Amino acid sequence: MSALEADIEAQSREAIQKGSKSFAAAAALFDAQTRADAEMLYAWCRHCDDVIDGQTLGHGMSPVADAPARLAALYAQTRSALAGETPTDPVFAAFQTVALRRGIPERYALDMIDGFAMDVEGRTYETLENLLAYCWGVAGVVGAMMAIVMGVPASDLATLRRAQDLGLGFQLTNIARDIVEDARNDRVYAPRAWLTELNLPVDQLTAPARRADVAALARRLVEAAEPYYASARWGLRDLPVRSAWAIAAARGVYRQIGLDVVSAGSAAWDERVVVSGRMKAWRALEGGIVALRSATLDRLGKAPERPAMWSKI
Repeated sequence: MSALEADIEAQSREAIQKGSKSFAAAAALFDAQTRADAEMLYAWCRHCDDVIDGQTLGHGMSPVADAPARLAALYAQTRSALAGETPTDPVFAAFQTVALRRGIPERYALDMIDGFAMDVEGRTYETLENLLAYCWGVAGVVGAMMAIVMGVPASDLATLRRAQDLGLGFQLTNIARDIVEDARNDRVYAPRAWLTELNLPVDQLTAPARRADVAALARRLVEAAEPYYASARWGLRDLPVRSAWAIAAARGVYRQIGLDVVSAGSAAWDERVVVSGRMKAWRALEGGIVALRSATLDRLGKAPERPAMWSKI
């Protein structure tokens, strides 16, 4: 490995460790090459999100005046990297390395940026189905790309659908946890039809007096995530055991965030909901058991058909 490659990997590892302790812990369960590639893909995803949201490693969102220009630059830099041109930005050098090595389709990379374009446009979502189109761009397609990093062929659509489902579950959980913080930054993802049912105006999402209604929204989002988490579990058997363990652990931790938000009720936004170290350790252990079962017992039978749910793949 050259000094440049080592530096790129080190920067990518730092990005995931500072940007998401949960994903960093899960990535540590991968074999060395898969871990490096997953971290490089994460660093690019994190960078694109940060550029559009005016934040650093997922923290400190602030308004961005030149968002359309930033978005155009992300499209251009991504296309250039995928075309094999030499990137000047280490983040895009990392992305180029993993994308070309693993054969990530260009349409998936651009679909992710399309998701950020929805934020730039100030898109609103009338129904859950509308919202899931956004979730695909910022999370579902990331799940598909991560599966490809783990060795799933881009042609294996059945497994990629399960990976997509995990990303959708993750994003619905994120939205539930961050409803109030997002609203403070003029981002409202909860379906407008749901707000109408609760007679909850958008400008009241941050009002302490309406926390019971916000909790009801969060509970509905968490419930909507459950079928996607259940579907994703059946994709584990098509991954290498260590990768299945890492993904099962991440699935358990993120699902726990949603459960904790629901459990906290109206108090869920007094402080940011995080999963305790002890619970993360338990979910990692549980993930190992799930991964082993997926590699043994699950392989003996046919996976149940994916429920009739929203899908991009």
